[in-house]
Amino acid sequence: MGPTTPAWNINNTVVNGSSNTEHFSCVSKFNTLKFLTVIIAMFGLAGNAIVLWLLAFHLHRNAFSVYVCNLACADFLQLCTQILGSLKCFLQLNRRHTFFLTVVFMFAYLAGLCMIAAISVERCLSVMWPIWYHCQRPRNTSSIMCVLLWAFCLLLSFLLGESCGLLFSDPKYYFCITCGLITTALIILLTVVPSVSSLALLVKMICGSHRIPVTRFYVTIALTLVVFIFLGLPFGICSYFLIMFKEFQSVFSFHVLKVTIFLSCVNSCANPIIYFLVGSIRHHRFHWQSLKLLLQRAMQDTPEEDGGERVPSQRSGELESV
Repeated sequence: MGPTTPAWNINNTVVNGSSNTEHFSCVSKFNTLKFLTVIIAMFGLAGNAIVLWLLAFHLHRNAFSVYVCNLACADFLQLCTQILGSLKCFLQLNRRHTFFLTVVFMFAYLAGLCMIAAISVERCLSVMWPIWYHCQRPRNTSSIMCVLLWAFCLLLSFLLGESCGLLFSDPKYYFCITCGLITTALIILLTVVPSVSSLALLVKMICGSHRIPVTRFYVTIALTLVVFIFLGLPFGICSYFLIMFKEFQSVFSFHVLKVTIFLSCVNSCANPIIYFLVGSIRHHRFHWQSLKLLLQRAMQDTPEEDGGERVPSQRSGELESV
């Protein structure tokens, strides 16, 4: 450039060069795993939004559908944070924003796990002690439990994020380790409880003196739990336990954590698919009808006759108003 070149042209060239460098850096960091996470999460958002819309405005609410609605809400929030986290470079999110998204993600993850455990325990109680369940159970138990579970998960996520320096203060190593171990123990406990409940129901269905028929809702719960154990649980164990100890960091790299986050994304997307698939199966064949009818069948807790008609059952969930 000569001495007569305008100054604004030089500045513009520098700015454009810096912008192109940053854009190239963002594109290089946006790998295949992040791209798949965004695509799958978008479909999961649509599926969970449909479930929320149908359960909230088009279907009668019972003791179990309240939990399912809150589970869909937790999955929806978790998928939103995963999309923002995958696109953080393009959205120009700073370090503080990333830490906040991490805390929100943990909050949604714990809430979803609590809802799965609550559904399994409530279903087990309705089968093992039907008289007590239908006669003495308070009317709004499901709604109250959901509020308490959301509040508990919010408090635990806040304490974990604050102690590990993800929110406002500097990290407190020993307090962070303590909160991490408590959270890990809670995740394991909340996974064992629904597993034991589902196993007890299965034993009663097969070996009980008064055998109970297999309903669509039991199949929905069982599939949701199995999918979570294989896809959602690895993230909880890896993030809350392994990376808090330096001796494990040399064995399990952070690439493993990224894979478990992706699997958790698939888990949140799988629940709406499970609902609609279970609702579509009739006489060992797929019968596609309206999404409202499919979801209603998946929530059906009454056995069916050979003709496909519903048979009244005392074990069906009671109606609740929220």
